Amino acid sequence: MRLYLASTSPARLALLRAAGIEPVLINPDVDEARVVAETEAAAGTPLAPRELVLLLARAKAEAAASALLTEPLNGLLLGGDSVFVLDGVIYGKPHTAEAARERWERQRGRTGTLYSGHWLIELTAGVPSSAVGAVAVAEVTFADDLDDAELDAYIATGEPLYVAGAFTIDSLGAPFIMSIVGDPSTVVGLSLPTLRRLVRGLGHEWPTLWNRPGALEL
Repeated sequence: MRLYLASTSPARLALLRAAGIEPVLINPDVDEARVVAETEAAAGTPLAPRELVLLLARAKAEAAASALLTEPLNGLLLGGDSVFVLDGVIYGKPHTAEAARERWERQRGRTGTLYSGHWLIELTAGVPSSAVGAVAVAEVTFADDLDDAELDAYIATGEPLYVAGAFTIDSLGAPFIMSIVGDPSTVVGLSLPTLRRLVRGLGHEWPTLWNRPGALEL
């Protein structure tokens, strides 16, 4: 069973590879701001974190599926999205050093919640035949002794500018995370246990996705 990943995230790719899966990468090319704005305008109310990440995960998966309609492919196509919530405020990627520093000054020594949305589509001869979705949640507690020099050095690397919540647990940001309650891979942006449940929900077994060299020899 082939897995298609509607994402260009290096972290999601590395996570799947470590789990024995070499996905086919597809750039979903979704205007996230427009999708959210149109949905909130239609609903007349802001989206809750769970609704937001599931909406964008589905939008990415469906955009990638549309791009593959001309190819008679069989397999599973995954879209994902993540946001970080602190004090009821939803944070995506900060994009600038100033925004990243402001967020870290608020969150160091505190606990926030990471929401990761998943939308899995089954492709049969290139046509979506069924789909399932789910949201995984994890609580993240940050170090309370992170000083300004460490924070400046971390922001200068550029890493926190392009990840939800301005932090990682699988790279340079890991030493600044004190604890995680929930599935750690959720914080990376793709919950492996959640994906497994979705795969099984579509009638497939998780081991059928293993396709990396050595995965079947474990």
